[in-house]
Amino acid sequence: MKKNNKKKISAIIACYKDAQAIPIMYKRLTKTLKEIDINYEIIFVNDGSPDNSENIIKEIVKKDHKVIGVNHSRNFSSQMAFTSGMDIATGDAIVFLDGDLQDPPEIITKFYKKWISGYDVVYGVRIKREAPMLTAFAYKLFYRVFHKMSYLQIPLDAGDFSLIDKKVFNILKQFPERDRFLRGLRAWVGFKQTGIPYVRPERMFGKTTNNFLKNFQWATKGILSFSYVPLQLMTLLSVLVFFLALLGIVMQIILRFLVPNTPAGITTVLIVVLFIGSIQLLGISVLGEYIGKIFEEVKQRPKYVVKSIYKNPKN
Repeated sequence: MKKNNKKKISAIIACYKDAQAIPIMYKRLTKTLKEIDINYEIIFVNDGSPDNSENIIKEIVKKDHKVIGVNHSRNFSSQMAFTSGMDIATGDAIVFLDGDLQDPPEIITKFYKKWISGYDVVYGVRIKREAPMLTAFAYKLFYRVFHKMSYLQIPLDAGDFSLIDKKVFNILKQFPERDRFLRGLRAWVGFKQTGIPYVRPERMFGKTTNNFLKNFQWATKGILSFSYVPLQLMTLLSVLVFFLALLGIVMQIILRFLVPNTPAGITTVLIVVLFIGSIQLLGISVLGEYIGKIFEEVKQRPKYVVKSIYKNPKN
């Protein structure tokens, strides 16, 4: 490729329990960026990992002046790790990657070609996920439900793995919200975007840090951040229950006239009470989720806390 010294890519890697994967990520990422023949910097964000990630990143920084290490005081989530790296990035574009090597750095070559051809955002599309069938199906289902419920067009099967032009990530840096869903914000800002298909491999080392509860929280975060459908469904359910109750009252009156000895069953009363009560609890829980998001935003706490930053003296 033709060398262009005016262009620079900032690769931001969110790391949590990725001590074994970090050296391999560094080697593969460096090789890819050198093959592209572009100026670059690599920002490893250690998001409060309990393993040896901090020391491993520190050693890499000592040997390579193009690497920066950021250490958070605790785990703030991958979204905050990406935000932290984005806040100090100096490139003409940034690339988000997970530190567990499930985002193959070699795909950046394809991202780069699309970027220099005029696209402002290039994201990876997971055409296949090397994971248990149930897990893969659950992710596929989430993206399709999210796509249908969102008030904007969210690309299917597109995670955080992406290349974002400077003019776009400068806008993302201005967003004040704390409870972030970056792939949704990336779609919200617009600009010229396209996807690159790739196969997402399994985690190379260790076990995934996600479980059913975390995945459920992640799914609700995305849906509640970019959809009013849950609130609208509660409104529709309340209208439906109202008409069912009205129909029940009319039928009861008619039966009293037609069949005076119709028994008043306690079972029917219990079922109706439980049904209406469950609808009310569901409505309160949905409303509570939205209120919880408001509660987090109004506290205005910092998005993350940086414990230390490692830079090579040559920087």
